[in-house]
Amino acid sequence: MPSHVSFPHEFPFDPAHGYTEDDLAKVGAPPPPDGFAEFWRSKYEAARAVATDPVLGEVEEERDGLRIHGVTYTSVDGVRLGGWLALPTTGPVEHGFVVSHGYGGRDTPGPDLPVLDHSAALLPCVRGMETRGLQPGIPSVASEHVLHGIESRDTYVIGDCVADLWCAASALLELVPSAGPHLGLFGDSFGGGLGALALPWDERFAAAQFTVPTFGNHPLRLTLQCTGSGEAVRAYHRTHPQVTDVLAYFDAATAATLIDVPTMTAPAAFDPSVPPPGQYAVHNALRGERALFPLRAGHFEYDGTDREKDALRRARRSFFARHLG
Repeated sequence: MPSHVSFPHEFPFDPAHGYTEDDLAKVGAPPPPDGFAEFWRSKYEAARAVATDPVLGEVEEERDGLRIHGVTYTSVDGVRLGGWLALPTTGPVEHGFVVSHGYGGRDTPGPDLPVLDHSAALLPCVRGMETRGLQPGIPSVASEHVLHGIESRDTYVIGDCVADLWCAASALLELVPSAGPHLGLFGDSFGGGLGALALPWDERFAAAQFTVPTFGNHPLRLTLQCTGSGEAVRAYHRTHPQVTDVLAYFDAATAATLIDVPTMTAPAAFDPSVPPPGQYAVHNALRGERALFPLRAGHFEYDGTDREKDALRRARRSFFARHLG
């Protein structure tokens, strides 16, 4: 048995970073910086005070027992965002979900619907991201977006993207009150990292699922080469070492130490875009009920990728059925 998961590749580094299964299980979370909880609670309270004024658009697609509408809503600082709202074609809405996305955004609702029967799902594009979150002055390219406002915890775009998820939940509950009182939250990569940062503060979410989550254990991530947005942060850190003080407030693993609701993670052992140790740091730090769905690889196509994705969808459905059903 190999010491760690590997595939034939042409990357100039090992996307598993030499970590074995036992190594990954031991990766921890950095301690919170001073004022971590106060910082996030303040941002959450500001987001909850927003009048999201959601507007439901026309049906854009109908499939799999769903009618999928365009939707717009307001987030913090008056930013107007778009996305999609999926509603069942028949029967009442009994569950609700906010579904975040990876870096690069989304131009369609994607394949992960319906999450559960009789469920509604709001799929927002957070600020700066394609196609319905584009904003003047915010880069849409991941390597630039991840650095936007990074000079200060109060200006860093990642904090506002987290607020966009909270406001999406508010918009969903205004449009579909029966989707509450308890919602599900899930996302992958960038969306998984945002979800972990959002989850500890919002009591409206009762369960979550994060796939290959980013932003876990920044001090470790800064030592690990990758092809994703983390490489832009590593390059910035080389000339701005003080950025570690800001990144400490946006560490998904640190936030996970405060997550109490049932959470399933699907971290990968081999991932060129998001270093696997950071992904596992998020899972290992969860203090509430946790479920692990280990992936062989993330952000990498191999023989078996489709089967693994299908198995994850089934596991996610079963997980949410237990905790939201």
